[in-house]
Amino acid sequence: MTLTTFLQHCLTGISLGGAYALIAIGYTMVYGILRLINFAHGDIFMMAGYFMIFALASFPWQIAIPLVIVLTFLLGAGIERAAYKPLRNAPRMSIMISAIGVSYLLQNLATYLFTALPRAYPEIPFLKHIFRIGELSSSLVTFITPILSVVLVVLLMLLINHTKVGMAMRAVSKDFETAKLMGIRINTVISVTFAIGSTLAAVGSILYFTDRMSVTPFSGTLPGLKCFVAAVLGGIGSVPGAMVGGFLIGLSETMLVAFGYSTFSDAFTFLLLIIMLLFRPTGLFGEKTTDKV
Repeated sequence: MTLTTFLQHCLTGISLGGAYALIAIGYTMVYGILRLINFAHGDIFMMAGYFMIFALASFPWQIAIPLVIVLTFLLGAGIERAAYKPLRNAPRMSIMISAIGVSYLLQNLATYLFTALPRAYPEIPFLKHIFRIGELSSSLVTFITPILSVVLVVLLMLLINHTKVGMAMRAVSKDFETAKLMGIRINTVISVTFAIGSTLAAVGSILYFTDRMSVTPFSGTLPGLKCFVAAVLGGIGSVPGAMVGGFLIGLSETMLVAFGYSTFSDAFTFLLLIIMLLFRPTGLFGEKTTDKV
């Protein structure tokens, strides 16, 4: 393998990892606030792909992209209000079962509305433009995905660390009950968290499906699981950790394919999860937690 080919694969892996990172942040934020794994998150990402198919059929991309982001934002907020808010005081297992139910509901709804056949993802002209840096050449989306991912994570960290909403989110993640007693509007904070995660999933879906060119009702299942692994790998509850985990998963998956081990690329992701849980359950950037007695 030549140096140029190796760098080309690295670029592809970092680009895929950037899309994974944006989706993984949704898992890690919801877990940080509610201690809940939102199993429907991958399916929200899938629905964003369908939104783009129909939006670009009716509008130019300048309108379609913001429209898809807004629709996915509303979908995430709506799911939180309908499926999770009524169970706020229920046992955690009940909320998890509800999340699994929402996941299957979205998959079957998409199958009913759009059929199980793959639908072609529309081409967004400027993202598919071939761009060159030295001997490296790829579509523009491959170059801008990691950059956009890092920029969005930086903006999110600024929101979390330097705004009142961010302060409320940090307070709720540290101690749910005390934050409630201090007058923080818990429901608003949770809704904002879901909405931010869904918005990032919408951006991730545009970047992801632009290179993969088709969407099915089950397109969110495997990427969603991989992004969950990325969140655990980086330290679930840590936004920078989710980003690093996404990049690691994207790079490792691409390199296995490049070296001819594509059959094992998915299995390797879950092997990483097992190894991480065995030797460092809190992840690379996770904090050790102590249960109060």
